[in-house]
Amino acid sequence: MVSYSICVYCSASTTDPDLISLAARVGTEIARRGWQLVSGGGHVSMMGAVATAARAGGAHTIGVIPKHLVHREVADVDADELLVTDTMRQRKQLMEARADAFLTLPGGIGTLEELFETWTGGYLGEHTKPVVLLNAEGFYDGLFHWIDELSERTIVPRPARERLIVTTDMPAAFAALEPAAPAQ
Repeated sequence: MVSYSICVYCSASTTDPDLISLAARVGTEIARRGWQLVSGGGHVSMMGAVATAARAGGAHTIGVIPKHLVHREVADVDADELLVTDTMRQRKQLMEARADAFLTLPGGIGTLEELFETWTGGYLGEHTKPVVLLNAEGFYDGLFHWIDELSERTIVPRPARERLIVTTDMPAAFAALEPAAPAQ
């Protein structure tokens, strides 16, 4: 049986020890639940920490990295599967195809780009997978203040805003990622 797969979007550049620790705790929890990890295939920063911790806990890890980032993000050669794509667009398509749910952790513009594409795809009906954002320590507060303002002004429709599950702690994030119970 194929394991439930969580795609984690997060920073590949921060050196903040608290954020790297958060990523490691997420990887450990993915493994504890018997899930597998789909990540951006880098072995640096938060991206590396989540994959290393997931593997240390026995999780199967799938890294997807475009060839132009193999050296920049130090490809995760320890991944159970390391898939090298020609482009970033192919990377995101493959990550989405291999995932059953998405979790966004703190990150920069690349993380935001992945989040917005996945969130928009879910809202537009391209997939029905959970899209969860862990707003640890209020990291994304400014962004969501603005997005909620856009929603109040009806620029972002309420159903679009509601398609993204925003949590402030790991237990809530993982509860939102849980696979749906089979219909009885």
